[in-house]
Amino acid sequence: MNADSIVSKVWSFCTTLRDDGVGYGDYLEQLTYLIFLKMADEYSKPPHNRKLGIPVKYAWPSLLKKKGAELEAHYIMLLTELSNKPGMLGQIFTKSQNKIQNPAKLSRLIDMINDIDWVILDADIKGAIYEGLLEKNAEDTKSGAGQYFTPRSLIKAMVACMRPEPMQTIADPACGTGGFFLSAYDFLKESYGLDRAQKDFLKHKTFHGNEIVASTRRMCLMNMFLHNIGEIDGEVSVVSDDALISPPKMTVDIVLANPPFGKKSSMTFTNEEGEQEKDDLTYNRQDFWATTSNKQVNFVQHIKTMLKSNGRAAVVVPDNVLFEGGAGETVRKKLLETTELHTILRLPTGIFYANGVKANVLFFDNRIGEGPWTKDIWIYDYRTNVHHTLKKKPLRLEHLQEFIDCYNPQNRHERKATWSPKRNPEGRWRKFSYKEIVARDKTSLDIFWLKDKSLSDLDNLPDPEDLAEEIIESIEAGLNSFREVAAVLR
Repeated sequence: MNADSIVSKVWSFCTTLRDDGVGYGDYLEQLTYLIFLKMADEYSKPPHNRKLGIPVKYAWPSLLKKKGAELEAHYIMLLTELSNKPGMLGQIFTKSQNKIQNPAKLSRLIDMINDIDWVILDADIKGAIYEGLLEKNAEDTKSGAGQYFTPRSLIKAMVACMRPEPMQTIADPACGTGGFFLSAYDFLKESYGLDRAQKDFLKHKTFHGNEIVASTRRMCLMNMFLHNIGEIDGEVSVVSDDALISPPKMTVDIVLANPPFGKKSSMTFTNEEGEQEKDDLTYNRQDFWATTSNKQVNFVQHIKTMLKSNGRAAVVVPDNVLFEGGAGETVRKKLLETTELHTILRLPTGIFYANGVKANVLFFDNRIGEGPWTKDIWIYDYRTNVHHTLKKKPLRLEHLQEFIDCYNPQNRHERKATWSPKRNPEGRWRKFSYKEIVARDKTSLDIFWLKDKSLSDLDNLPDPEDLAEEIIESIEAGLNSFREVAAVLR
């Protein structure tokens, strides 16, 4: 069976299950459980002969012997028992549930997976199948899974700028489904002729992540495993701890991250009347510059603490991190003093599955000793007069190629501005000095200089379909904001 036929078969069965109300996310979870069990069974046989801690009565062959209600009951028991196992096995099956209520379709899914020898299947093929499902799941706005899925074109651009090297450690404190890890893995494989020691380090020691949502962490672990990162019976590289709770246990060479959207961290509790309430969560960490419930500002502080003395970071942040006063201002000043914050990429709206998001990418290098270390900040404005939508005009890597070229990853100390007040007032790449930045109100990094062409200028109107989709996305974003307010008030 070739790659195309496998992908077609997996997709077609997903469509069949959707008729029964099984969404992409639920389908992904069931695929994760079953493919993991099938691969474990393959590894238990020659030439591998590996013991993976799965009891015989819950191993893959046990699913092939049962049908109907007996299969459904056995599958439910299997999920419960394996969730209590240690290591990756327990992590994959944490809080697992059967979402396929039709035993006949569950049996068909098992047969489909049984027809494929997953261990010998090329990692690129396995990864392509799973990544495709993850993206489809992110597109399903009802599931809310899009908040864990960063556009792969943006990830590739960030990795291209950072240029990770062999034997470097890479971390993501809110890793979602593992997009940054996979892109960095591909970059390292394609850019270097790795020797045996470097390949081993890449597979087992390069990546370290946190993901607090059990279902998302499960998908991340499986996504990485199918891309040949980690071992089925090895250590878990993505932990369930809240990264913000305490200082990092290790420092790393590179952090690549898109922390979850939303300004405030909160926790849900039951009051004396038995009603659910939310309370803002503030992290009191001695290694933080400021105490705040602003989740994004806290992630910026935490990422700084994750870096080695010469470590580097590229992190997606919303606009409020660039201009907010109070703790936000304190953190920006400290970031400018203790790191070399050298680049900001202003992103357009319409590229994230969470609608209406205005975000940026901060690139900074850690420094030790007396500062300020930031001398100049280069800003690339890929927002003003840029129109993207998820369906009609999605963001692609080629759209960010000019930024990558301007960034000059091979030697970022040799850069040339494209903006000039006389020669090129439309240039998107411009440098600002440290003195110019700190003289701004609240040390705001929310800087733009291009003329925003008004919609009243008929020559510059977007296509009607694009404009309609932008309006729909703006309305949905507004509705989501109202829902958040309503949830707080309840």
